Amino acid sequence: MRAMNGDDVTEAVAGCTAALRAAVDRDWKAVRAGRLEWDCHATAVHVADDLIAYAANLAGRAQDAYVPFELTLDEGTDNAGLLHVIETTGALLAAAVRTAAPGVRGFHPYPFRSADAEGFAAMGIAEVLLHTHDMAEGLGIPYEPPAELVASLLACLFPHVQPGTAPWPTLLWATGRGALPGRAPVTAWRWYNNLVIPGERVTLTGIRPATAHDLRLGGDGGFTWLDGGPYEGTREAASFLVKAYEAGVHRPEFGVFVLVRHEDGRAIGGMGFHSVPDEDGRVEIGYDLVEGVRGQGYATEALRTLAEWALARDDVSSLFATVERDNTASQAVVTRVGFAQVSDEGDELAYELRR
Repeated sequence: MRAMNGDDVTEAVAGCTAALRAAVDRDWKAVRAGRLEWDCHATAVHVADDLIAYAANLAGRAQDAYVPFELTLDEGTDNAGLLHVIETTGALLAAAVRTAAPGVRGFHPYPFRSADAEGFAAMGIAEVLLHTHDMAEGLGIPYEPPAELVASLLACLFPHVQPGTAPWPTLLWATGRGALPGRAPVTAWRWYNNLVIPGERVTLTGIRPATAHDLRLGGDGGFTWLDGGPYEGTREAASFLVKAYEAGVHRPEFGVFVLVRHEDGRAIGGMGFHSVPDEDGRVEIGYDLVEGVRGQGYATEALRTLAEWALARDDVSSLFATVERDNTASQAVVTRVGFAQVSDEGDELAYELRR
């Protein structure tokens, strides 16, 4: 798995149009697109409409709604012309993704009300792959996208889904389009963009499994780190995230966040949850900073921001943190945020913050 980019959008669109050209002389309005209620023509228009909408929302940095326009074909546009529209709108999305500055986000309604460039790339690819499958199924033509592309898409938009040995059947199962041995049928689904939580001086940027995989292997995860970071604790947390994803127990809102400083866009640390909340709503939290920014209040601000977000949820009743006995700086951080010491055992002190 790897981070998704504009080249992936181009690859997905090329595979779509190559497959559908085999049936370009058919009446697409007379053929239902697989299990969808739409016909193949309407489905193809939907793909093009989504591609241009995603490009517009990212390039225009839409905040609260889609950019207010709609794709309309010229009267008399044939199937070949419609495929040209898909190619063109796909090229526009790919360009928007390639040229987006780091950290730029645009509106998307769920689940967290925004997406970054990678998210828009992945959503566009998902629309292309899944609806090409629908149309190909209706038209009776073969279609299967590259396994590596699908595996990266699953890790990006479906981090809550345990990856299978074959990515394409796993994606079809995860979106209610097929069966997978040993797994119950999917009747309702949605994808997940990464969560970002803004603070006063830093943004907590949720990382995806592919980013965590890169950090675990010693990479930068696509971030520009201060002082040659990240600190080892962030890499260890990234390793735990990858293991949770591979086990199918990862929930993206309870993962790992990279702390990105507003003033220069540099990553200065990591913070996140050790797991999902337990049955009592209790969840453990951890963090670290690169050495060059310690003592400047960043950890306190980020922890307060994440704590406020977590305790506003119905499934979280308390946050828990363990701090080494000789780490007085970290003890001061949790205390300033409002954590109270609840135990004193061995080399570690335990702190808790309740709703």
